[in-house]
Amino acid sequence: MLELVRIDPDRTATPDTWNHPAEGGLVVGLARTAEEVEEIQRLRFRVFTEDMGAVFPDAHDGIDQDRFDAWCEHVMVRELHTGRVVGTYRLLTPENAHQAGGYYSESEFDLAGLGALRERMVEAGRSCTHPDFRNGAVIMLLWSGVAEFMRRGGYDYLLGCASVSLRDDGVTAAEVWRAVSGHLGDTTLPRVQPRHRYPLEKLASTTLPARVPPLIKGYLKLGAKICGEPAWDPDFNAADFPVLLDMKRMDERYRRHFGLISPDEAVQGDSRAVRKAA
Repeated sequence: MLELVRIDPDRTATPDTWNHPAEGGLVVGLARTAEEVEEIQRLRFRVFTEDMGAVFPDAHDGIDQDRFDAWCEHVMVRELHTGRVVGTYRLLTPENAHQAGGYYSESEFDLAGLGALRERMVEAGRSCTHPDFRNGAVIMLLWSGVAEFMRRGGYDYLLGCASVSLRDDGVTAAEVWRAVSGHLGDTTLPRVQPRHRYPLEKLASTTLPARVPPLIKGYLKLGAKICGEPAWDPDFNAADFPVLLDMKRMDERYRRHFGLISPDEAVQGDSRAVRKAA
């Protein structure tokens, strides 16, 4: 594994939970061997197929894989004292997307509206964490790894899909839509179109109480925007919301946390803080 970031047990997990330690210590990096990729694929199978009931055509023998895996960089979080893989994301760069024949998300969305961004846009997908590590530390470390990857590559935009299960008849999806539909009123935001649109009329008619899932809350805190209506994903039985993050417009707290603030920006930020305090 090519190490990117590590946190020891006494390190804090997120800007929101400064006193929340990472149990046992964790390290995030990029998979560099076939064995590491298989560990990641086995974690994905456990989470997506065994826990969530997703049916992928190419998943078998405890391994979740598809043709895009060979073209992706695989971010992995490993627990230091046990060595087990407890979290992952996969990243498809614009260069490799050309070689792969496009982005994975193009099976769900028409990305023509992102044409001006494609050469600087990385696609993130297949995100999951081990059931024992859903306390915030692993996902924050994954995002730290993704942010470092974006910084090193000079990429400006991150595209992904936030999946919301429809096993509750769309109740949670409706709550998410109510929370994010206002983003589409931003005329400066590029738009994508779902190929198999999930019926928003159904979402609008759902009034039962529900909560926005933590992963989507996390995206929104980072400063990401929903850039189109949701698509229906039959593999997951989910409504997929297209998420676009402009790295330069990320919330300043997280830019600092991920080390994305330049020295000049840091000085300007400190000056603003001083003036505000005065």
